[in-house]
Amino acid sequence: MNTTPILRAANIVKKLGGKTILNDVSLDVHKGDVKVVIGPSGAGKSTFLQCLNYLLPPDSGDIWLEGNKVNARDTKELCAFRQQVGMIFQDFNLFDHLTAEENVSIALRKVAGYGKAEARQRAMTELSRVGLAKRAALYPAQLSGGQKQRVAIARALAMDPKVMLLDEPTSALDPELVGEVLSVIRDLADGGMTMIMATHQMDFARALATDILFMEHGKIIEQGAPDILLAPGSGTRTSDFCGKLFDMRGPDKAPSVSELLTGDLSHDITDDGSESTMTPDAPKKD
Repeated sequence: MNTTPILRAANIVKKLGGKTILNDVSLDVHKGDVKVVIGPSGAGKSTFLQCLNYLLPPDSGDIWLEGNKVNARDTKELCAFRQQVGMIFQDFNLFDHLTAEENVSIALRKVAGYGKAEARQRAMTELSRVGLAKRAALYPAQLSGGQKQRVAIARALAMDPKVMLLDEPTSALDPELVGEVLSVIRDLADGGMTMIMATHQMDFARALATDILFMEHGKIIEQGAPDILLAPGSGTRTSDFCGKLFDMRGPDKAPSVSELLTGDLSHDITDDGSESTMTPDAPKKD
């Protein structure tokens, strides 16, 4: 059995504007892990994810992929590393002047060297995977927020990454659109995709995470399985934080993630470009 982490970060330090954002952060991620990063605003979650694929180069510390230390000074090696460690952002980062298919295929042509027809075929495969094959010819302005995020996921998947980093992938979405994105992420997890995701969707984290990492003041202060950190009476910082999140819902709380995760990709754009009025089906029983 291979015990080498697929991704390893050791002693990562990052300062911005003279302030220490990450303070000696280390993490081992094994193939198939779903690590969920939580914590208060300003804890360093987004910075950590961006350091993991050198969108923000760490000031010190090292990162390994499949046992090989990344040489960030080698542009070619760094480019290859970023293809294998995909990134999903809060705000989609799609090209407004390109269709959904073109947003997925452009990197295949420009970076991976695919021909136009081959790139389009691969793009359509990945759009089908996230339930958007019928929306391939639409532009971002014609898509809902959930669909835009699914296009962004398809774009990352097209590069055949070994690890996916997801930075609050549902935070920019209306509540009723959260379920369709989490449904895709759930399917990726079920398929064995290795992921590290920053999120406040704790129902989702409890259901899918192999580990929860609690960050505060630029450090990982707790790490463990959800059933341990969130156990009643555990007294963990993670449990306390999540309890406050649930309390914020109030008596007229919005639907939980488990209620939204029906497996159906609702709120799709209809063929004439208008917003569908579909609502999620009732939650499936185990």
